Amino acid sequence: MRAEVLLWRGLDEKVLSLLAESLPSRFAATDFATRRQACKAIAHGHLHQFEQAQAALADAEQLANTKQPQLLGEVFLAKGSVALARGALGEALSFFQVAWNQARLYKQPFLETNAAGSLGRTLVWLEHYDAAIDWFTNSLQLSQSLNARASSAKTLGNIGWSYREMGDLENALSQFVQAESAAHGAGLVVDEARWLSSVGDVYYDLHNYSAAQINSSEALKLADSLHDSDVAIYCLQNLALISLARKQFDAARKNIDDALRREAPAPDHTRELYTRLIAADLAANTGSFAKAETSYVEIIADSASPASVRWEAQAGLAQTHAARGKLILAEREFTQAINTISAARDSIQHEDFRLSFLSSAIRFYDQYVNFLLSQDRPLDALKIADLSRAQTLEHGLSPSANADAGGKTPALPKSASAFAIHPQETARRLGATLLFYQLGQEGSHLWVISPEKITLRTLPSAGEIEALVGSYRRSILEDPRDLLESVSASGKKLYELLIQPVENAIPEGSRVIVLPDGPLRSLNFESLPVYGANPHYWIEDATISVASSLSLLSHVSNSRRPKSPNLLLFGDPDPPTNEFPRLGDARDEIHAVQSHFDEKSTTLFLKKDARASLYLSSDPGKYSYLHFATHGIASVAKPLESAIILTREGDSYKLYARDIVQHRLNAYLVSISACDGSGRRNFAGEGLIGLSWAFLRAGAHNVVAGLWETSTASTPPIFDRLYQGVTHGEDPATALRNAKLALVHAKGASRRPFYWAPFQLYVGS
Repeated sequence: MRAEVLLWRGLDEKVLSLLAESLPSRFAATDFATRRQACKAIAHGHLHQFEQAQAALADAEQLANTKQPQLLGEVFLAKGSVALARGALGEALSFFQVAWNQARLYKQPFLETNAAGSLGRTLVWLEHYDAAIDWFTNSLQLSQSLNARASSAKTLGNIGWSYREMGDLENALSQFVQAESAAHGAGLVVDEARWLSSVGDVYYDLHNYSAAQINSSEALKLADSLHDSDVAIYCLQNLALISLARKQFDAARKNIDDALRREAPAPDHTRELYTRLIAADLAANTGSFAKAETSYVEIIADSASPASVRWEAQAGLAQTHAARGKLILAEREFTQAINTISAARDSIQHEDFRLSFLSSAIRFYDQYVNFLLSQDRPLDALKIADLSRAQTLEHGLSPSANADAGGKTPALPKSASAFAIHPQETARRLGATLLFYQLGQEGSHLWVISPEKITLRTLPSAGEIEALVGSYRRSILEDPRDLLESVSASGKKLYELLIQPVENAIPEGSRVIVLPDGPLRSLNFESLPVYGANPHYWIEDATISVASSLSLLSHVSNSRRPKSPNLLLFGDPDPPTNEFPRLGDARDEIHAVQSHFDEKSTTLFLKKDARASLYLSSDPGKYSYLHFATHGIASVAKPLESAIILTREGDSYKLYARDIVQHRLNAYLVSISACDGSGRRNFAGEGLIGLSWAFLRAGAHNVVAGLWETSTASTPPIFDRLYQGVTHGEDPATALRNAKLALVHAKGASRRPFYWAPFQLYVGS
């Protein structure tokens, strides 16, 4: 029992020392003989002594099978822990699932708690954050009901870890604070230091450097009291970064020197490289350019440098060259940094992780863009800005990806000017004005691309624009008044910043394709109010659609509607749970849509037949139109777990985005009337990821989806008019605009953007 307590506290060597004594033979058939071997196996696994771990597991499993079958769940929990330590995530997941099943079979709630938490932890490593949080929540509820404080403390921290991985910093902070307090109360001192350090990490991410400093310093003191050099060095690195951000260079130097000193007795070379990178950044920030240059070059040349360290060093070297006026060398290093980022991203097998990859690397593209603009090279800057856009989407649509899942996205050429996109030619071919927005922390930019010329405009910082977008969305969703009659200050400001300076370049009634960035992806530009003598929404002035990148847009053609249109429609599913009741307007919507197609060319899956398996087996690639009149969910935690809600079959009732992308489409138009069909998670470079992205990724040419909750009153008439238009020769953008204008020009509440503006047209390729 003492060994089990020590195991929970992370003191594995003491566990093995305590259990080193041989077990007296008269106890060979007892339950604690089995538990003893399981305990030893976990400790050996934590210490990466896998041969000893496997031997102990074999003994434990044999004892359980022959003498103590009710302990098999504990044995499989130990097997999962060792597999997790080996990095065998699939095995670990299977073992933990068996442990959970055994716990349920033998009514062992404490084991069930630990198995559920272990399943959650494994799913985090597999990046299935939604599913992980479900298991963690299950574990937390059980552990709290049992007053199992140690288990609760670990689970709270793991939930925080999940939230931080998915970018939900506020929830992550709350969970880490609770986990640190719970670990302290349960006597889990190692965990207390870990979660306290994590609190400091989140505060640093939130740019709250004072709080980050306090928590990282406290974590360092605790790590020192435990003689835990790993946590201590990590804290010192974070403290150095905080000092650099606050331009407290002496403090940064002290923390760097301390970290390097502590590294010396038992160096971890990779960790030491990161400390040296921070030291090089310090040298660059204090004008010691020669020293910084030497350090960056050494780090880049070191074969042990992780990709993330290498590209940070390359970008740092580029900025150092720029500061010294070595412009050709600076551009070479910027290009090398982008190439390193691209290669690292291409090595990632899981598409989910590819989506979030640029979250930490996007700033290097921004640095390159700013460098090129400082050299008065706006077209080259535009090319680099576009290079960061929709990489996962483009990779998935490329011929190499279709022919071979291991296909690579081409690396950036050595010279930015050699990267070939022709935005004016694209604008001319599509008969449109392109508005390309790039938001940055220091300042933002807008390229206005017409067939005749490209114009660059300067905009405020991303933070200022994000605040305005958030305020205007709230006014749309929460204010019952007509925004044209009661002036929206944020809407007015957004129009003045984003459109008014370039409105002379956009002929009235023309076609506009917006390529948004950051928070602008959750804004419907059509809804921007144009105040003056004749107040109106911008939809009155232009036909607007949304695209992901110039590169993908260059492949878009003004294709005509299909000559022999056929429709695949899923709608009005049987409610799978109380959370998703039957949609009151589904029948009207279905009737409106199918009325525009010949009966022989329409395939309907309604009510009990509206099942995910039937979509997957219906060969959706042969249909020119797909429509979904159902509920939907947008997963913030794991966007590819966004789903269309259908009729239950077994334990499942969801058509997941991750399944949608696996079935190739050639659809002219996909329409999703579900709420939040555009998604709610905004990834750097990729944009909003959800159901609309999934259908584009599968190959759809045009997708209509919602930015927020859709209205049962306005959805049927919008889709009725949309399909009337596209089946009579209108392109989807024009048909959708006309459908919306019918509401804008109507009397009553339906003219408010809340009713017509959630739906946007996303252009594929």
